[in-house]
Amino acid sequence: MRRTGQTLIFDADDTLWENNVFFERVIDDFLDWAAHPTLDRVQIRRILNDIERANAVTHGYGSRVFLRNLHETFERLRERPATAAEKAFVDDLAGRLVRGEVDLIPGVADTLAELSSRHELFLLTKGDVEEQQRKIDASGLSTWFRKAHIVREKDVEVYRRLALESGFAVDRTWMIGNSPKSDISPARAAGMNAVFIPHEHTWVLEHAELDPLDEGVLTLGRFTELVDHF
Repeated sequence: MRRTGQTLIFDADDTLWENNVFFERVIDDFLDWAAHPTLDRVQIRRILNDIERANAVTHGYGSRVFLRNLHETFERLRERPATAAEKAFVDDLAGRLVRGEVDLIPGVADTLAELSSRHELFLLTKGDVEEQQRKIDASGLSTWFRKAHIVREKDVEVYRRLALESGFAVDRTWMIGNSPKSDISPARAAGMNAVFIPHEHTWVLEHAELDPLDEGVLTLGRFTELVDHF
């Protein structure tokens, strides 16, 4: 049975459009290029993950921070500053990310159009404000959302503040996304329901364990299945 009159809050990256797969392709190329005499790809990736985790706290997210992470990883591996040519090579690897090109996940536009006829839709995404806004504009999806929120981090306090400022009835509000860490767990902690739509390329730092017995979480295989429930 479809639920009616709900507030639906949507994640953006890897929920509405592809995102992390492009970062992963850049990382693969980076690992090929930054071959190390004693460290294998797994070990180098672990160093990159550690740097990403630390920089996310101090610098946030987005392609510019990602480039910083790659440069820091390279310099840690080489134990010296990168040359101008090496810096340029890394910058070129991530060119598409900086341009902010958007590939919608199949069925997203039609699904949002149908859902908007029955529910209030909002967008909640984290990252660099300018970069995320550019992607929202390029997606052509903004017409379906009452409002788009771009935040530095998505934690329980952000969800609570959003509910308070917007007047959401949390028991009729659903956060929809692919990230257990940023979309599902904090929304549930704030009293909202959640729809988990796994994505095979979800960023490793967004992984987290979910309670399989939590009845407030609906797990779907595809975005288009939302119209069967809302």
